Amino acid sequence: MYSYQERVRAVELYLKLGKRSKATIRQLGYPTKNSLKAWCNEFEKIGDLQRGYVRVKPKYSEEQKNVALEHYVNHGRCFAFTLRTLGYPCRQILTEWVRERYPETRKCVVGKAGSYCRIWCTECFGKYEKAVAV
Repeated sequence: MYSYQERVRAVELYLKLGKRSKATIRQLGYPTKNSLKAWCNEFEKIGDLQRGYVRVKPKYSEEQKNVALEHYVNHGRCFAFTLRTLGYPCRQILTEWVRERYPETRKCVVGKAGSYCRIWCTECFGKYEKAVAV
């Protein structure tokens, strides 16, 4: 991400050079062609650029997140089954949610110690669920 001053400098140079993106990028060393065009369009419509970046609202609500985590915990802690049943989120996001809610699961070792690993994770989940219930 570029600062406000960098973006304004790029747009002003772009307009000064006759809207030639390659020359502007070559001279400044940044940004990409598409970013430069988007900044220029914004500058021409509004007359200025936004001071900061607007953060996009989350794709999934807290309720959807909780439903997915409850389904994951109540149905054998199986990522594939949860993803297939609910149809959301992707594996990466579900993994992040699980590690956020149950940080002790990250300590699980994958390999020859599989049976020990499953027992240890089950104990950790059991402790957490008991703590939440109380």
